[in-house]
Amino acid sequence: MDAGTSAFMLVCTMLVLLMTPGLAFFYGGLTRRKNVGNTMIMVFAVIGVVALTWSVCGWSFAYGGNGGNPFFGGFDQLMLLTSTTDMLTEAQAPDGEIVYPAITDVVFQMAFCMITTAIITGGVAGRMRFGAVMAFLVVWTMVVYPPLAHMVWGGEGSLIGDTIGALDFAGGDVVHISSGLTALILAVLVGRRHGFGAMSYRPHNVPFVALGAALLWFGWFGFNAGSAFASDGIAALALVNTVCASGAGVVSWMVVERICVGKPTLIGACTGLVAGLVAITPAAGFVEAWAALVMGLLTSPLCYWAISWLKPKLGYDDALDAFGCHCVGGIAGGIMTGLFCMPELSWTGAGGLLYTGDWALLGSQVLGIVVTIVFVGICGIVLGLLVKLCFHGRLRVDDEAEAGGLDVAEHGESAYPAFTGLD
Repeated sequence: MDAGTSAFMLVCTMLVLLMTPGLAFFYGGLTRRKNVGNTMIMVFAVIGVVALTWSVCGWSFAYGGNGGNPFFGGFDQLMLLTSTTDMLTEAQAPDGEIVYPAITDVVFQMAFCMITTAIITGGVAGRMRFGAVMAFLVVWTMVVYPPLAHMVWGGEGSLIGDTIGALDFAGGDVVHISSGLTALILAVLVGRRHGFGAMSYRPHNVPFVALGAALLWFGWFGFNAGSAFASDGIAALALVNTVCASGAGVVSWMVVERICVGKPTLIGACTGLVAGLVAITPAAGFVEAWAALVMGLLTSPLCYWAISWLKPKLGYDDALDAFGCHCVGGIAGGIMTGLFCMPELSWTGAGGLLYTGDWALLGSQVLGIVVTIVFVGICGIVLGLLVKLCFHGRLRVDDEAEAGGLDVAEHGESAYPAFTGLD
């Protein structure tokens, strides 16, 4: 085995695992004081949920089987029963045949599932019953995320990645569009917060948001560079593009904010950073650095428009803007991959419109996004309605609990208890 690549993949896996606690701080800072504990525990609970569901069946459903199935992996790796024996077999393989232990991929992809699932919780912050959220996410991580991951990254015969020929380097479809759209569906099913549109929901802790954004930014280097699955030039390119796009996203968000509201804000800069990161995710290993700058510069204003204009116009209450940032940004990044992908870097050999003058890749990107939206949309609506039925038609807490805050109502604790000299 190649020790360098093995170490590289382990480090990238740990970086992606860091992203989920980072998101807890990001979301926790954005929410109201009375709901910060509930908002953060939803994210931390995802770590436990996915550790169980991915180990039991998620990995097998996504990457099991012998290939050839367009929608589904297989049942051959349930409970990860073959992972250890496979690892021991790999250790006996001739030099050069195995680059790094395949068991590393189990945790690397588990970390992807964790951050994807955690993003969903932002759509329903401040009003959804904790048990209902967890029930939905348990099922979602078994029947929605694994098949989608297989359709995009399942190799030969997979529907989106092979048959359609769409490119997704690190999760534009699988991570961002799926999580943002699911957050929107849940937000609509749960209903708007009391006072939505009539009162201001200000972030209660701006430094928490900045800390969370910093942890997400740091972890994203493993997210994108690790998706090269080798410590090589493609990984380095993905790293450079990640920095360029995120930096450009910060700048363009601050400029738009300065024009629209008169002052740039730290919350805005952090959101622009995430928007740039979302945009480059599907293209990180496929485009040149100048294209990454363009993608960051263009996607941030699109996300700003979705959050500041589209959301109030349509009236949906995506509390922490998972849809406006992740779904909108993921769609923009996927489409621009079809414009800027270098033919020499493409997994399929098909280059972007700008390089080849051929619309084929752009068409594949759009079709892949449409298939993702249809699959995730139908599954999300059906699962949401089933969970609502199981909870006797009540996905949200009662009015008293919502008014007093979910920290006490759902968990019996407060993030900031009053100091009486005894606590």
